[in-house]
Amino acid sequence: MAYYSVLDVTPTAQDWVADYVAISGKLVEKHGGKYLARTATHEQVEGNEQAAALRIILEWPSKQDALNFMNDPEYVPHFKARLAGSISHHFLIEAKDDLA
Repeated sequence: MAYYSVLDVTPTAQDWVADYVAISGKLVEKHGGKYLARTATHEQVEGNEQAAALRIILEWPSKQDALNFMNDPEYVPHFKARLAGSISHHFLIEAKDDLA
């Protein structure tokens, strides 16, 4: 079953960003993922303000593919750099409707 990664990322340092962007797309593709949105253009229209510089949405063929990406040895140092140089939140969401 498909899964989605939904992230909000606000960089607190810029030194990691160029390397991260350069490698992440290649590794997302390697693990069957696809960027649906990766943008600073977003507007919150409901709820308490949850500021973020970037909103990112990825689609994965499965939860395991998402986890394989996150644990890929080539990705891990970039992941650590993102965590150290940003305020980030990542939600992994199963593509299903529990209320149907």
